[in-house]
Amino acid sequence: MTGKIDRTFTLDTIMPSDMAARAEESGIRRAAMDPLTVLVLGIMAGAFISFGAIFATTVSAGTSGWPYGAGRLLSGVVFSVGLILVVVGGAELFTGNNLIVMAWASGKVKTRNLLLNWLVVFVGNCIGAVATAALMFYTTQYTFGGGAVGLAALATANGKAALDPVPAFTLGIMCNTLVCLAVWMCYSARTTVDRVVTIVPPVTAFVVAGFEHSIANVYFIPMGLFIKAGAGDAFWKSIGKTAADFPALTWTNFIFGNLIPVTAGNIIGGSVLVGAVYWFVYLRTKATNPPAGGGSR
Repeated sequence: MTGKIDRTFTLDTIMPSDMAARAEESGIRRAAMDPLTVLVLGIMAGAFISFGAIFATTVSAGTSGWPYGAGRLLSGVVFSVGLILVVVGGAELFTGNNLIVMAWASGKVKTRNLLLNWLVVFVGNCIGAVATAALMFYTTQYTFGGGAVGLAALATANGKAALDPVPAFTLGIMCNTLVCLAVWMCYSARTTVDRVVTIVPPVTAFVVAGFEHSIANVYFIPMGLFIKAGAGDAFWKSIGKTAADFPALTWTNFIFGNLIPVTAGNIIGGSVLVGAVYWFVYLRTKATNPPAGGGSR
């Protein structure tokens, strides 16, 4: 009989060389999207990462008596929901899009398109994260648990804002190395379950280790700033502290001491230590030796 459909199901492993081809094709598609679509998907990703941050802040509230690693492990596991929403739900995250350099290095994405994608996605991520922080402030969810949630948010934000630029930069490198490894390994996935299981360990690892994620920080630190500036006396009395107990928490420290160096570190960690390395290993020979009859780069 002719025209028979092959319905064979395979569980064969997708090898790294094929993952690289998938990553390259993904980069081409992402760089080709129109800016308005990219902006909207970027706003969604900023909100999705914020959901992970909200989850992590809430479960970490009241765990100050726990062993250091145990509390962070719990926060890391639940924070993973942010990247799961991005990957499975479909959104554009600046840190993950650093892997577009694989298509750029092969000459299949122009430098202008790469930088435009990064810029639009970053702006969208920031809009989504800050808007989510503002919305969360007005929910007064930070007062839950006798103010324990707000105290956790303030402590997290103050600690991040207090970082010196060099540690912020290097912590950013380490963070996006793990985030992009999570995204990279998703190119080996065949199902949604595969993606979820793949994402959780690297994301948990970066949270436990205290690494810095630029887009997550665009939620964490503004949320702390909103609480510091706008919380009422009843909240401060419930946690036994005042706004003066969080001196590092300022907009200047957020932007210049954290966001700029962390973002720079994220770019290096994701685009160089993951994207460029895997391009060199698996794609450089295809880029330098195109098939006969192929067009120029």
